[in-house]
Amino acid sequence: MGNTFTTGGFNAGNIDGIWQAMEQFRSRFEKQSGAGSRAGRGEVRTAVLALLAEQPMHGYQIIHEIEERSGGSWKPSAGSVYPTLQLLADEGLISAEESNGRKIYSLTEEGRAAVADSDTSAPWASTGSAAGHGYAALPKAGVELAQAAAQVGRTGSPEQVQQAVTVLDEARRRLYSILAQD
Repeated sequence: MGNTFTTGGFNAGNIDGIWQAMEQFRSRFEKQSGAGSRAGRGEVRTAVLALLAEQPMHGYQIIHEIEERSGGSWKPSAGSVYPTLQLLADEGLISAEESNGRKIYSLTEEGRAAVADSDTSAPWASTGSAAGHGYAALPKAGVELAQAAAQVGRTGSPEQVQQAVTVLDEARRRLYSILAQD
């Protein structure tokens, strides 16, 4: 089977073209949703303190929790979380205890007081943020859909490509109908 075929108005053309279109699609979503944007040091600090107020955690748990609670729109790097943990420890707000070869961080009494006195909410709890509205899941779902469409275009038979076009047309119509609702 070749890499080029036309079915029902869908011209798969060059497979590289499909991947390029998918990349443009992903890029647009990331720009619109703020995905991939970097958070400031204060936001990392606030997020770490908010998580440790709930329970002790090790560094990679903190990174994972931030990513999960932000709906995947923010995954701080180890290079931002671990220096923040060290700074908070130097300030006496958290302490670290070695357990199974990992440092488990927890709030000190001073840290608990600082969190209680703070009127700052966790960055992922902000109602004005994309993650607060659940928008962060949309780019991920769109990219996954585009990847599946590209896979069908790359490896599917002409009949399978036509079925995929029908599914995508229906999905597009249903998305617009969501916007038409009040």
